[in-house]
Amino acid sequence: MAGWAHEVRDLGGICFLILRDREGLAQVTLVTKKTDKDLLEKVRHLSRESVIEVVGKVKVEPKAPRGYEIIPIDVLVLNQADSPLPLDPTGKVGADLDTRLDSRFMDVRRPPSLAAFRIESQVLCTVRNFFFENGFIEVFTPKIVATATEGGTALFPISYFAKEAFLNQSPQLYKQILMSAGMDRVFEIGPIFRAEEHDTRRHLNEAISIDAEVSFADDEDVMKLLEEVMAKIYADVAENCQYDLDILGVDLKVPKLPFRRVTYTEAIEMANENRETKLEWGDDLDTEAEKAIGSFVGEHYFITEWPTSIKPYYTQPREDRPEISRGFDLMHPRMELASGAQRVHDPKLLVQKIENQGLDPDGFEFYLRAFRYGMPPHAGWGLGLGRVVLTMLDLENIRDAVLFPRDRRRMVP
Repeated sequence: MAGWAHEVRDLGGICFLILRDREGLAQVTLVTKKTDKDLLEKVRHLSRESVIEVVGKVKVEPKAPRGYEIIPIDVLVLNQADSPLPLDPTGKVGADLDTRLDSRFMDVRRPPSLAAFRIESQVLCTVRNFFFENGFIEVFTPKIVATATEGGTALFPISYFAKEAFLNQSPQLYKQILMSAGMDRVFEIGPIFRAEEHDTRRHLNEAISIDAEVSFADDEDVMKLLEEVMAKIYADVAENCQYDLDILGVDLKVPKLPFRRVTYTEAIEMANENRETKLEWGDDLDTEAEKAIGSFVGEHYFITEWPTSIKPYYTQPREDRPEISRGFDLMHPRMELASGAQRVHDPKLLVQKIENQGLDPDGFEFYLRAFRYGMPPHAGWGLGLGRVVLTMLDLENIRDAVLFPRDRRRMVP
């Protein structure tokens, strides 16, 4: 076996070397009277986190990690680690979040940290398989764009040769263009960038978004798709990641379908029940409101029938009540996970809605052209990968679900 020297425990008559690799811990047992002296001294003086290779015989031992131990023939030191370590991978000595992030390579050696990212990998595997099984095409859209995709000022400008460009906020416009292209069902898993000066446990300036767009579909169709993929994520993690869940102390429950639908009007009423400063119809829901509604519902749920005025220009209004949109948000009791909608597919209405939000349609000509030559009705959503992992594993901070997080203060490592 090869890996890292997680711990050396010298008890005099017996010495235990704990080897750690990606799959967990293995106990190497050296009985003083039965072990070559040079080998014993090598292990006793081995610095923690050195990279080692162990050759030996496997023996059943119920008290050892995973139920076996290795009686070594030889231990090779492939790379000696410096001392002291920047943090303790055994977790016996705690470290604050900044220390952990500054030495992320060492932090991920901690079994709980690695467990979260192994589970995140399973989430991505499940999502991709789900989309392929449901007839989707995987696509990649540009992250360098000439104009804002969703309006607003939360953009990172970059120098693009002699021009100014921006890092993309969302693949939204390009997903819609591909509906005009006849691709019918597309998904993308990739980074999005928001230049918002947040300093919270659930916001980052670079995040991985799971996006889907479906032609000939309405908001109900894609809400059903979204709740199904969420239930599948939980089911696959529960089935395939029990070892990692045990490390994290998580008893994962698969959410029941269908998720509850809560209208925006009902959500406002829930939020205002014990609130001093009441929300008015048409206000966006703040963190306090989301927390209050989540405590009422207690499980995954959708907020539907949002006011058209507070949803993006591409959100389809209801035909019978134009002040109500066909937009929705997927919520966990702790926070928002996804936002989606049936989209406007009528080019005239789309131009009107762009203008109503104080934006110049000329800046969206590349996008609007796709609507003038046969755009089908379509709907879709964007789901935050980090937030799915954060809420599923009951982590404290979004940075625990992102390998190298980027926020307003952190650009390295």
